[in-house]
Amino acid sequence: MNRQNVLKSALVLAVPMMIQNGITNAVGLVDHIMVGSLGTEAMTAVSIIGQLLFVFALALFGGISGPGIYAAQFYGQGNTEGVRAATRMKAIIGIAVTVLGVVVLTVGETPLIGLYLHGESTEIDAALTLSHAKDYLHIMFFGLPAMAVTQIYAGSLRETGDSVKPMAAGIVSVVGDIIFNYLLIYGSLGFPKLGVQGAAIATVIARYLEMSVLVVWATVRRKHHPFIQGLWRTLKIPGGMWHKMLKKTVPIMLNEFLWAAGLAALTQCYSTRGLEVVAGMNISNVLCNLLNVVFVALGTAVGILVGQSLGAGEFERAKKESFTLTCFTALLCVGLTVVLIALSGVFPQVYDTTDEVRTTASGFIIVTALFFPVQGILNSLYFTLRSGGKTLVTFVFDSVFSWAVTLPLALALCFCTELPVLVVYAIVQAADILKIIIGAVMIKKGIWITNLAEEMDC
Repeated sequence: MNRQNVLKSALVLAVPMMIQNGITNAVGLVDHIMVGSLGTEAMTAVSIIGQLLFVFALALFGGISGPGIYAAQFYGQGNTEGVRAATRMKAIIGIAVTVLGVVVLTVGETPLIGLYLHGESTEIDAALTLSHAKDYLHIMFFGLPAMAVTQIYAGSLRETGDSVKPMAAGIVSVVGDIIFNYLLIYGSLGFPKLGVQGAAIATVIARYLEMSVLVVWATVRRKHHPFIQGLWRTLKIPGGMWHKMLKKTVPIMLNEFLWAAGLAALTQCYSTRGLEVVAGMNISNVLCNLLNVVFVALGTAVGILVGQSLGAGEFERAKKESFTLTCFTALLCVGLTVVLIALSGVFPQVYDTTDEVRTTASGFIIVTALFFPVQGILNSLYFTLRSGGKTLVTFVFDSVFSWAVTLPLALALCFCTELPVLVVYAIVQAADILKIIIGAVMIKKGIWITNLAEEMDC
């Protein structure tokens, strides 16, 4: 496959994901602004719960990504039964992660939320923020099963070459989310005015809409997706396959969980400089997440395409695809940097908050934008390493680095220096350049190249 065809194949997979995630994040932006109109406390509360649920979401994503590696390679091999087995494995893991997530968040809600409320502020009420956060979390619990089912179906469809159905389901979801947010946050058209609780109810409804559209459409069109035929007649997985997939899954799940937890811990470090810092970061994250869907989607496409090539035994092709797509991602991220910097002074003005929060948000947007190319390259390197099933390698590359290097650096700078928070944030972001060097060396050595499909008997 030449360079042009590689980019075309990647975009066929990635563009629907970009559209879906872009619309989802755009709606998240609208939600954030709507909730922000209720006050800085409401906005901060929703953002704190979003940070905690982000840890859950990535643990879930990591859990089903292990079998997803096999699904992509089985598809490249033409092994439909193998794709079914991998999808069933995802379901078992999804149930376990969802139950565990609800238990942990229920038992630890107050101390976990409280981690972000230690900063000093004369204008933000910490007690009111805690109350809003609990109200929001209790309702969001009901949407977690739908999130799990959606990820299972969407992942397997993408791994078998279909990104359109997940995109369409996502669009339906975000339209529903906008409508119900408007109705339930403000009490429009005769609906009750529920504020923060209304935002949570709207999100839960949207998640079930997305799940329903995806599952029903995929089932009706099951002739186009052979692995869905007879998929749920049993959850039984051949013993050898179950064991091998679990060995690959555990490191990925731990990696995603620890990486997300590390990110949450970083945010907590920054929050010690004041609740205005938390609010400013939240505003920055909303905008930056709207654009980072580009390199996130391309990273997923890298993992799928390279995994399919590995499953087909075409190792040189896999190497070339990885290099081409990593360079392409970096170039796109340079363009995104320019866009973010241009918006950095305008976007925070949309929020009904203090001037200090707006100024802080602008600074975070600029620093994040400058490191977008770094994050884009890292994302492609990570998915390349993971496509060959080298989950222990990616575990060290990603989460171990975060906890051994990034977090200690942030702790030292936050608690042992008087540096401005934006300088601290920039130094911590710059540490990821070391990861690029490490990842590039591992990619060049080819230690990630493995045909997992050939190792299975299915």
